[in-house]
Amino acid sequence: MHDESELLALRALAWLVGNDELLPVFLGATGAGEADLRARAAEPEFLASVLDFLLMDDAWVIAFCTAEGLPGEALLRARAALPGGADPHWT
Repeated sequence: MHDESELLALRALAWLVGNDELLPVFLGATGAGEADLRARAAEPEFLASVLDFLLMDDAWVIAFCTAEGLPGEALLRARAALPGGADPHWT
């Protein structure tokens, strides 16, 4: 499941990079630069941050899942399998 989750997160990163409106929001929110996207794409923690970002807005989840032909809960399941995904969120 872990490998599948990383692959889905890579798909999410690719989708995010192709989204001209959302990519600058991600970069601004995370402090990452475009070079970080390439350099850190293999790091499970960075991929988890991509999913955390997308999961902040239902519209982003729906847009990604629709574009990728995935069920709406796919991002949440993938996030749970990546580092920090089992941690409770009290917000």
